[in-house]
Amino acid sequence: MDDFGWLALACDLAALCPPSRTAFSVGAVIVGADGHEIARGHSRERTPHDHAEEAALAKTESDLSGATVYSSLEPCGKRASRPHPCAELIVRSGAGRVVFAWREPPLFAEGTGAEILVAAGVEIVELPDLAVRARKPNAHLL
Repeated sequence: MDDFGWLALACDLAALCPPSRTAFSVGAVIVGADGHEIARGHSRERTPHDHAEEAALAKTESDLSGATVYSSLEPCGKRASRPHPCAELIVRSGAGRVVFAWREPPLFAEGTGAEILVAAGVEIVELPDLAVRARKPNAHLL
């Protein structure tokens, strides 16, 4: 699959999220440098505070150098429920690229994840053609 296909899958995973009035529904897929899926996750997968990228990263034990994280929403740069935002977790993982569909709107926190990733040398790619699909499971919040 290409970036569009992997990101479309991440957007589809967001539909698996239990609904919330206080958090976005997000899907994430981690793909290795070899083009094979390493892990996937979605918001609130195990606990009410799980973020999609966090859930996917928790399933990995391999070196993520050269990996790409696909997320339906820009990874969070600020977080109230956990000590580390998703952008920081991605940087720590060693993943070199992040592809997302939708910039985080300032509904719960200011979207600063992309800036954190870029400052750490992580390549970011935004595919806004999938933003409508990423927003769909969050329509009740918008």
